[in-house]
Amino acid sequence: MRWKIAQWFEQRWWKSYLANKNTADYLAWKQSYWTDFLAELNIEKPRQQSILDAGCGPAGIFIHLEGNQVTATDPLIDTYERQLDHFKKSNYPWVDFHTKLIEEINFSENFDLVCCLNVINHVKDIDRSYDNLITSLKPKGRLILSIDSHNFRLPKLLFKLFPLDILHPHQYTLKEYESHLIKRGIKIQRSVKVKSGLLFDYYAIVGEKV
Repeated sequence: MRWKIAQWFEQRWWKSYLANKNTADYLAWKQSYWTDFLAELNIEKPRQQSILDAGCGPAGIFIHLEGNQVTATDPLIDTYERQLDHFKKSNYPWVDFHTKLIEEINFSENFDLVCCLNVINHVKDIDRSYDNLITSLKPKGRLILSIDSHNFRLPKLLFKLFPLDILHPHQYTLKEYESHLIKRGIKIQRSVKVKSGLLFDYYAIVGEKV
């Protein structure tokens, strides 16, 4: 039930957030954001790779990956296309879109790069989601996972017990997020603090499937 409520609020949040944003200006800003994001992780923009953008949203990293073979999944893809002027599948001919939960991912191909950016704490079944993401990677494939990580134990406990952060059913520290990956065969290459906050820091974890 908490996940279903979170999905409803997710739709509302995007509609409200984009309501007064010029489409061209917003998408140009997002392109710049993804350029800076990869640079901060010391990752060159991929070329001619097979890439999965899992939980892509209406303007995920897929918009920045022309020249690659990109698969993008999100359970709200069709809703975004109906409700938001800022997202049209036809604008991204290099992307194969799927209206799927991460828990439903079961592609016949494996990917050179899997991106799951600010999504894993939104999912319904976090263990199955981790399993599917990592199964989707080729051996030696790269994973980029970004998350809001708790800085303090007491707020984390309160957020887990009560829906104080309605959009995020899962609440963990950076070390806990890393441990989920390590036990599934991901070698952590680096964890980069992208943004600092009071209760949460925003981190991107870069790892390789061993």
